[in-house]
Amino acid sequence: MTDRLSYEEKKELPDEVFGLPERREYPMPDAAHVRAAEAYFRYCPDDLKPKLARAIMARAREFGVDVESPTVKSYAGM
Repeated sequence: MTDRLSYEEKKELPDEVFGLPERREYPMPDAAHVRAAEAYFRYCPDDLKPKLARAIMARAREFGVDVESPTVKSYAGM
C-alpha cells in the first residue's frame, strides 16, 4: 500500500482513523499512513499541530511505528 488513498478509499474510512477527524485529514488506517502523517506534519496548521501530534503518537503505538520526528514528539508533549 502506498501513502496515497483514492477519493473512494478515503470516503470509506471511519472518522476515528483520521489525525484531524473534524476535517477528515491525515488518514492513518495503517502503519504506512502513520509514517506519511508524520512526514506531512509540517503542513498542518499551527493551531492543530498539538491535536495531530497526539493522534500520530496514538496511532503509532497501535501499529508499532517508531515516531522519529522531534517536532511531532514535542507537540505531543513527549
